[in-house]
Amino acid sequence: MPLTERQQKWFASVQASLERDTGKTIDEWVAIARTCPETRPKARADWLRAHHGLGINRASHVLSIAFPSEDRWDEPGALRAKLWTDPAATAIFEAVEAMIHAQLSEVVDGQRKGFSAFSRKVQFVAMRPLKGGQVALGLAVEPDLDPRLAAPKNKGWSERLRAKVVLGSIAEADGRLAELLRQAWARS
Repeated sequence: MPLTERQQKWFASVQASLERDTGKTIDEWVAIARTCPETRPKARADWLRAHHGLGINRASHVLSIAFPSEDRWDEPGALRAKLWTDPAATAIFEAVEAMIHAQLSEVVDGQRKGFSAFSRKVQFVAMRPLKGGQVALGLAVEPDLDPRLAAPKNKGWSERLRAKVVLGSIAEADGRLAELLRQAWARS
């Protein structure tokens, strides 16, 4: 999976600092994680935090090695295929994705389990399918830039994505949306 330079440095720092700061290797942490009585990922991370003092990022890193998921972040094609199953939502997604790549440079596509992200140095847009063939689009712009935009109710994608719009058709991937994408990209 392509990562931005910043993401590559972050992942490397998590790995490098784990042994230095805890005195245990990744293999020792994996062995500890496999003794966890919990079965759900969040409960396992909470257990590592409560019983062993690992922060959420380190706990998630250890757990990703100890209990590899079928939905692996480093297999973006499989994640994308599993996420974008509705033909109408997929068509909207692909139209916006084409706009991004046609007008913007240095874009890194990132696929997560629940959304598709686009970054330059940092994430500037994310999309996820909604019921009924719609797409939620989060942008790294202020919501007052366009009447279609609203502030997101939760910030599960990224704290940088300060505006949200729901797209119900390909026609809504228009020139104004292209300008909003460019502005979000410029801020990244």
